[in-house]
Amino acid sequence: MARRTRMHLEDPAEIGLLASPTRIEIVDTLEATGGVALSVAELAQRLGRAADGLYYHLRQLADAGLVEEHDTPDGRRYRSRVRAGERLSLRYKPGATANAEAVARVAASALRVAERDFRRALADPATVVEGPHRELWAARGKGWVNRDDLAEINTLLARLMDLLQQPRGEHDEDDGRFVALAWVLAPLEGQPARRAAAEKPARRAPSVKRSPRAR
Repeated sequence: MARRTRMHLEDPAEIGLLASPTRIEIVDTLEATGGVALSVAELAQRLGRAADGLYYHLRQLADAGLVEEHDTPDGRRYRSRVRAGERLSLRYKPGATANAEAVARVAASALRVAERDFRRALADPATVVEGPHRELWAARGKGWVNRDDLAEINTLLARLMDLLQQPRGEHDEDDGRFVALAWVLAPLEGQPARRAAAEKPARRAPSVKRSPRAR
């Protein structure tokens, strides 16, 4: 499968616009349409929000060029800055940088959105939580990984995003499920003891076969 194009944001001011949970949702939702332009009413329906609360955020995103705004005979419509098979991402500059501060604020907002999505789904008794079509899952794990392990983790995460962003057919929405995926991969500062290799079982003394007369 061909790797999808990623359009990077690096400027702290542009990145900072995504520190709003509402704007994160707008950008994610427009990307998920695969380049289809939506009216404010259509976008509000997909987000489960009131349309009146989206105009300010759409104006901010459009002015910064993070979404595209189009006047059509049916009214004003919005679509993602990226096309189907592409996605917007952030380029990190770690350290005491304005970029890093902006990225951190976006990550915090994304996690707040994820928590809200999780709570909302958990409150719905129809949510599938077991089996191959499970749609709700939150977990945390930590462990030692080497460079090959990290490469595999990043490949798997990229593949997950590719699955979410793949072009959809006209009727796919009728058969599918709208989902969101969020994660954090981060190196840890602590240096706990490495997990010891599993100890080999102690050798047992050879059994002695006794004669039937030995009691």
